[in-house]
Amino acid sequence: LKMSWFYLPLHLLMAACLCHSIKAPSTSSQQSFKTDLFNFYHSLILADGKETTVHLLKDIPKRYYFVLEEGRALAPFTITVTPCDVPIEWSILVHKASASFLGKAARGDHDTQEVSKAQTAPSMVSTIFNYKGNSVETYMGMSSHSALYMLEFLSTERDTHITVYLTTDTTSGHLYPELPMDPRIDVIGIGHTTVTLTWKHSPSALQHRENIQYCLLVNEKHNYKSLCAAETAIRSSGMKLPPTLALSLSPYLLEPQQVMILSNSELSIINKASSGEVRQICMGTKNTYTVPSLSPSTQYYFDVFVVNLLTNASAAYTGTFARTLEEPEPKVMDLKDGKVIQVVLDGKKQKFYSLQYQARHKKIQFTFQLCRGQVRVHITKNGKTVALENISGLRYFLLKGKLLDTYLVQLRSTEESNSSVKVQVSPHFHKPLFPLLPESLKIKSFSKLRTCNSVTIAWLGTQEESKYCVYKKRIEEDQVWMELQSVDRCSGPESRHKSEKVLCKYFYDINLQRAVTTETIKGLDAGTLYLFDVYLFGPSGIPVRYHSKVVKTRKKC
Repeated sequence: LKMSWFYLPLHLLMAACLCHSIKAPSTSSQQSFKTDLFNFYHSLILADGKETTVHLLKDIPKRYYFVLEEGRALAPFTITVTPCDVPIEWSILVHKASASFLGKAARGDHDTQEVSKAQTAPSMVSTIFNYKGNSVETYMGMSSHSALYMLEFLSTERDTHITVYLTTDTTSGHLYPELPMDPRIDVIGIGHTTVTLTWKHSPSALQHRENIQYCLLVNEKHNYKSLCAAETAIRSSGMKLPPTLALSLSPYLLEPQQVMILSNSELSIINKASSGEVRQICMGTKNTYTVPSLSPSTQYYFDVFVVNLLTNASAAYTGTFARTLEEPEPKVMDLKDGKVIQVVLDGKKQKFYSLQYQARHKKIQFTFQLCRGQVRVHITKNGKTVALENISGLRYFLLKGKLLDTYLVQLRSTEESNSSVKVQVSPHFHKPLFPLLPESLKIKSFSKLRTCNSVTIAWLGTQEESKYCVYKKRIEEDQVWMELQSVDRCSGPESRHKSEKVLCKYFYDINLQRAVTTETIKGLDAGTLYLFDVYLFGPSGIPVRYHSKVVKTRKKC
């Protein structure tokens, strides 16, 4: 550090004193100079007891000053500097001058005798501390005399910002939460998709439990040495963060690329960015946490911050990292001719469910009946794709090949909720599992035929004589969406209450244009919603459920 950087502001102050003792060209110009100097001087004074954000331009040093007052024996002070991005250089220099004189110089209420003393006094400037890096660093000092202190900050890599906290009151508690003697984070459990962490309690959390909470940050890049460094990195990836790790708990602060989850008194915010996912969880004063929903065989970095909710100040534990376990090879289930299996697919984990079949015939048929959700089907024959699509309702795949060809079926839910599907494979000439289906499985209702106690519905049939059973269920207005979304399209009448059964009938028509049947359901209540279902039974006895229909009877007739 060049000493001239330090002397310049002092010389300006001295010049202000000299200008006051020499007759100026005019009163107005003299007053203007003193006002400019006063504003300049006070813009560099570092606030006591307050965290100050300092913006640094590359290769341009920035200086702040503070004065320890006269008359205070052994005045203690602490300075904490938190880099929020790249490493910086910073130093503390002290000039042992009269603090009362410096204050008068800034105000312009000095006399010529004080100026002469200041000019003839030997220069006593010394560097008492310097640091280079990106860690949070605290200097604790004690002064037994009046002195002017200067802090100089320099960034040589790029424009950045830091926070600086100065306090001369060491008896009124800490702005920053305290870290334990051992600030390490311990990894006590690793799974395929989870990592369990624990850390020692902050003394601040034990003393002021209602004002302190722990926040965990999870990412795949590296650890962060401070909370503002983490926030800066996330913003630079194209995201905006709620202040101090979203402590405000306000959903409207979230950006479109953020997802907030609040459950069991834990706030979890997931930031989606092109560079990866950054997850933040604030869990109150719990000091053990299992991070869920991680990817297998992936290295993650974990940082814990203890945060003072009253001041938003934070302290960082020593970060750690862990690699989740490799995902085990998915089990492959063998399919047997004509046997039906039902598969439940986990939508959250998005895992493939694999089925294998070795052909005993040249022509085979795969049958899929979607029970719930949405499912993607991928069929390969000897490693080559022969079918790939999202299925709905009932779907057949007729495939040709050679004897002993190996077919692999992979199923995956395309929704976040669970999905389920029934699967059967059989030779082409095998007795069909499902009945012959009509062109549409929709149920139609006739608005003009509705009365206060009856409704008329219709549905399509086929050229094959089959059995159709009608069921009804009374529901409320707020139940409609849930009833339609949660329906299991593979379940049969055995899952229904006996009181819900309306009738069963057989019908068919060789002419598909006339293969339509209607039914009037009577004995209903006025102004009431009803859910109607029709089940079609084929030769095998396995039912196919038509799409549910909600109809409301007339309120007045």
